Amino acid sequence: MKQINKRVTATILSMSLLTVMAGAAIAPALGIIREHFAAAPHLLVQLIVSLPALFIIITNLFFLSISRRWGSRTIAIVGLVLYVVAGAGCYWADNIWVLLALRALLGVSVGLIMPLSTGLLAFYYPPEEQARLMGLSAAMNQMGGVVATLLAGLLAQLEWRSAFLVYLLGLLALLLVLHYLPDEHLGSSNKRGRPFEPRQLLKFHPSVVGMLLLMLIFFVFPTNFAIIAAQRSSLTPTAVTAIMVGLDVVAFLAGLMFGWLMNKLPRYMKYAAPLLFLLGYACYVEGSVSMLLVGSALIGLANGVGVPYLLTIASIKGGQNSATTVMPLLSAALYLGQFVSPLVVLPLSRLLFGGAVVAPYEVAILVSLVFLVQVWATRRFQSLPPRA
Repeated sequence: MKQINKRVTATILSMSLLTVMAGAAIAPALGIIREHFAAAPHLLVQLIVSLPALFIIITNLFFLSISRRWGSRTIAIVGLVLYVVAGAGCYWADNIWVLLALRALLGVSVGLIMPLSTGLLAFYYPPEEQARLMGLSAAMNQMGGVVATLLAGLLAQLEWRSAFLVYLLGLLALLLVLHYLPDEHLGSSNKRGRPFEPRQLLKFHPSVVGMLLLMLIFFVFPTNFAIIAAQRSSLTPTAVTAIMVGLDVVAFLAGLMFGWLMNKLPRYMKYAAPLLFLLGYACYVEGSVSMLLVGSALIGLANGVGVPYLLTIASIKGGQNSATTVMPLLSAALYLGQFVSPLVVLPLSRLLFGGAVVAPYEVAILVSLVFLVQVWATRRFQSLPPRA
């Protein structure tokens, strides 16, 4: 493992602040955006949140080839410039197709940034540090969600376009990368083979499938909560934004505590995310304001411990080459779950529950049960390497 200073670590973590903003940051403004594009189909409006995920997946599948040609610093700079231009550029888009095209470009940018934000930690740090660092990375990801969701919700009250200005936060990470990030050639040890190696999927399938299910379940929240809360309660848009920000705060705190939890309760952490999701969405079905608060806290905990758990186990298994092997696969699975969530949940809501208002939450409960069975069937107990 190479020596790394705190400035480089901070630079890597700054990229983790940005990745969640690809979709979820705009979720509090989705109700207002839907009103502006009232003539557009409902699913098309939801794609404003989830479409970046599709292009993140495509980019991730070619990340190994990209890393063979360019160093990590070059990839990060290109990704961050595109992130700012495509993200904030939506401010000037008044046509939904132009808006969706820019959201697709935003997905390409995150597809370049995401594997670096976790893979570089595995590249620089030994396995015994992985739980702490992946928890910290996930916490920074959630902190980005807190800041971006809050700003987007407040800006959307002024004008729906203003919500997209949150992507200017990418300039901070760009400055750090320009000053501190080394230019590592991550793909140099993987010179042979195709851009995407199916055998890697077979090797890491428990984590990859787990991440897909986790995100499919979680993304029921940002794509439905603002709309369903407005229909079922007297909550104002500001109150809805506050609840969504509160969920990210809970996830942030869970990420900070993840290293400690993983060392204290390693046998039980694999069950934490599916059980917390199940209980959280059950609270949403009940529907009172108090249960919405409890449910949001539980869903925040599920996301806050579930993501770093999967990243930690996969990075230990993948070793120093994780940035070009398992991390792109996990990133692709993460965003595939986001993309397919509305495409799966809406039809199942109509098929199984007649399209009731809370039907998306009931579908999330069923998928949480599938997730619970998946971790039971594929996860053997794995202890962490002792810290030096």
